[in-house]
Amino acid sequence: MHPNGAFRFRADDPALAFVAAHGFAHLFGMTPDGPRVAHVPLLVTEAGTVRFHLAKSNALAAHLDGEPVLASIGGPGSYISPNWYADPAANVPTWNYRTVEIEGVVKALDWDALGELLDLTAATFEPRVGEDWTMDKMAPARAEAMMKAITAYELVPDIVRTTDKASQNRNEDDARLVVAALERIGDTGGAAAIRRTRGW
Repeated sequence: MHPNGAFRFRADDPALAFVAAHGFAHLFGMTPDGPRVAHVPLLVTEAGTVRFHLAKSNALAAHLDGEPVLASIGGPGSYISPNWYADPAANVPTWNYRTVEIEGVVKALDWDALGELLDLTAATFEPRVGEDWTMDKMAPARAEAMMKAITAYELVPDIVRTTDKASQNRNEDDARLVVAALERIGDTGGAAAIRRTRGW
């Protein structure tokens, strides 16, 4: 996380809502062979926990149950050129970005919870792409075989850290110059992030 306290999610912008909206993470954990990372879809539960699944063949899968992990959930970012400020010679390049880190202990879930997770995964992500696939569309034997190859997990957050870096440390004139430059190069999302944090 960026150490500058200006780059934090606001109280009215909950971190887990960002996690739910983004829905994908880098999950870091330890194995006997050293640290490993898994790339996983995430679902936030009503209880505020995070659920995901991994292939049993994943290097982390056999080492997660009961162990601490770090999940990093990042949105898109924007490179910021010093040339976009009023005084380019007094500045250096940087990135604006938005991310959440969650630390906590993971527990493996049972077969029924795995089925519920897969149903929830489809119900959450299929509408985002305008589709309606469900596990019911699979032949039962095929669904069971595929489920036997994965494990569901739940991460209970102990620590949640946030960064929402969108030029908050710049004066109004520089921020407007950066917005104009981002729009000029087609990075409308980066420009919108600055507007969002400043209430423009």
